[in-house]
Formats: sequence, structure tokens, C-alpha cells
Amino acid sequence: MLEILNSIDSFVWGPPVLVLLLGTGLYLCLGLRFLPQRKLGYGFKMMLEGRKKGGAGHEGEITPFQALTTALSATIGTGNIAGVATAIFLGGPGAVFWMWLTALVGMATKYAEAVLAVHYREVDANGRYVGGPMYYIKNGLGPRFAWLAWIFAFFATIAAFGIGNTVQANSVADAVQSTFGIPHLWTGIALAVVTFVVIVGGVRRIGAVAEWLVPLMAVLYILGALVILAVNYQAVPGALSLIFEDAFTGTAATGGFAGAAVMAAIRFGVARGVFSNEAGLGSAPIAHAAALTDDPVRQGNVAMLGTFIDTILVCSMTALVIITTGVWTSGETGAALSALAFQTGLPGGELIVSLGLIVFAFTTILGWSYYGERAAEYLFGSKVILPFRLLWVAGVVLGAVANLGVIWIVADIMNALMAIPNLIALIALSGTVFAVSRAYWRANRAG
Repeated sequence: MLEILNSIDSFVWGPPVLVLLLGTGLYLCLGLRFLPQRKLGYGFKMMLEGRKKGGAGHEGEITPFQALTTALSATIGTGNIAGVATAIFLGGPGAVFWMWLTALVGMATKYAEAVLAVHYREVDANGRYVGGPMYYIKNGLGPRFAWLAWIFAFFATIAAFGIGNTVQANSVADAVQSTFGIPHLWTGIALAVVTFVVIVGGVRRIGAVAEWLVPLMAVLYILGALVILAVNYQAVPGALSLIFEDAFTGTAATGGFAGAAVMAAIRFGVARGVFSNEAGLGSAPIAHAAALTDDPVRQGNVAMLGTFIDTILVCSMTALVIITTGVWTSGETGAALSALAFQTGLPGGELIVSLGLIVFAFTTILGWSYYGERAAEYLFGSKVILPFRLLWVAGVVLGAVANLGVIWIVADIMNALMAIPNLIALIALSGTVFAVSRAYWRANRAG
């Protein structure tokens, strides 16, 4: 089974999908005249203003800031800790460069996703604001493409149990067992109970938890990494040089590192970058569609920060700590490599990784429960919500005791299968994104 899954994974993450991901982001960057990158400061301004509940005419369920933190809760997870380490182990330091490139063009992708999500969102049978790729495909491209919307929702429902549930639960159980010696099953049961308490309250409760937990843990993790980089400041220029050089030359075998060609750096850098920030997957716009906002572009400017914060900030911290401490050639991989790097750079630093994994993975489980629930609701109607939540909680327990290798591969495959219909829709509806954006900035300048 592992051989078959690896073959499928290599196929779906082959050159066509990588070109589609990066090509779509670059096309949107050019069409928007690099608006997301130029308006980064404006995005942070909108984020801070978005902590308010909104005034008259603001329709939605959660504040724009809660929508961002809910999306970040789903993206800042094992990809930032274990995923970055895996990318370096398989693709060498050069993989980090391709993660950065994926994030920079991914800012435009995430911006476009959120703009379309708010522009084409609907109100469901229970009075909730719902949106995402399945809705902007159906409402933007018309009935002829209803099948494409269905395909996205189908893959998203399945993918949720991989990338957003079992992978995360497994990582939490591993971290708790290695740090505190608690068996995987006990961790799985405890995690399932806490998860159910939160998700039963819907997106409003998820948003309320994410609003304070995600920023707190992200700041603590980044501060811990900065302390290590400050201690090893002399190694930072060399690490950056290694990242840029190996991105185009490949990495020779050294120590416990087996060596990697340029194609490996590109493949694993892009794949793990997408796994981390989810730009192009179509997951984040499902959260942003629920934001209390009166304008799609305002939420788009908030949404693009998710990619910047997730990859340019958090993932970069993990990568630089691994490279500057020199442990990337140790032969370790995944979360163990990240833990070794933090431990080497700072006494007790492995606790930062363990705590980060536990909190980040837990919030990812919360965020992806909402994504999967909305996708399942699109397929089967609102009657599926309670059964989905119960199945989600059961998946947490199963994931805690399952084989991580198989889960990682399945999650990788589902990422690619989700991305394809979403990227097709983004290209097809790019004219709407460009037109809505131009109208907003014309009005903004006039006002």
C-alpha cells in the first residue's frame, strides 16, 4: 500500500500541478500588479480594524480578525514544524527558497480566494453565511460547472480527515508521548473531548478560541526561535546563502543527509509550502466567507496575511533554526529534527517544539473541522452536520494511534486533488477579482 500511495503522491505532485500552483499565483500577481505584496501594510491595518464586530451593513458570523485567526488555526500546524523539517530532509536547504516563493505568489492566490468567497457567498438553511470554492464555482461559473464544485467539496471532505484531523492528532500524540510519556490512546481521547466541546459551538466558538490561542502560541514560538538565532547570529548569513545556492544547484550528501537534486528541492519545497500555508487549496476562503464584512476586497487584504504570517514568518523561523544549528545533516527528519534543532540551540528548547506542536495541531483540528463540515454540508445538506462532527471526533482518536507515514502521504495526495478544481476556478474567475479590486481602489482613492 505504501508503494502504491507513494506512486500516486509522486504523480499528483509532479510538474503539472507544481506549474499550475505557482503559475496561477504568478498570473494573479501580475494581473493584480503585485497588489497583495504592495499593500501588505494596508492588510495589517485592516486586520487590526477587523477585531471590531462590524457596523451596519456588515453581514457575516465572525469578525474579520477571527476569520483570519480561524484560517491561521488551520494552517499553522504540523506543516510549520514537522513539514518544514521534512522538506529540508528530503530536498535540502534549497527547499526553503521554494517554500518562500510559493508563499510570495501564494499571497495573491489567498487574496483572490477570499475576494471570491465573500463575493459569491450564500446563506444556508440555518441562516449561516457559507462560501468557498464550491460556491464561487457554482455561482461564478454557472450550472455547467456544478460538477467541478461537487468534486472540490468531495475531495475537501476527505482531505479534512487527513490534513486537518488524523495527521494533527498523530503529531499531538507523538509529542505528548515523547515529552510526558502519556500513551497515544489517552491523548487521543482527551483531545477528542476538548475538540468536541469547541466544534459543537460552530464557527463562532472556533473563532473565539482561535482569536486568542493562535496569536499567543505563534508569538511564543517565534520569540523562542529568535533567541536561538540571536545566539547563533554568526551562522545566519551562511544559512541564508546556503538556502539560495542550493535552491538552484542541489545539495551534496553530507553527514546523515543523503543529498538532493534541484527537482527534489522544488517538489518538496512547494508541496510542504502548500501543506503549510494552504494557498491554492481552497480551504481558507471557507473561513473568510463567514467574516462580518461589507466588502470582498477588505477581507482579501486580511486573508493574504495568513500566507505571509504562516510561511514567511513561522516556517522561516523553524527552517533557520534547523540550518543555523547544523542539525539538518543529522539524519533526523520531521518533528524530531525540529526538536533536535531547538534543543541544540537552547537548553529545554525541545519543549517549545512540543508545546508548539500540541497547540498548533489542536487549533488545526478545530479550523479544519469547519472546512470539512461546510464541504460535507454542500454535498449532503445541513442534516449531515451532527453526524460529521461525531465522525470528526472519532477520527481524532483514530489518528492518535495510526501510522503517521501512511497518513502523511494520503494528506499530500488530497492536497493536490483539492487544489486542481480550485485553481481552475481562480483562473476562470480572475477577471472578477481584478474588476472588483480596481473598483475598490478607485473608490478608496476618491474617498
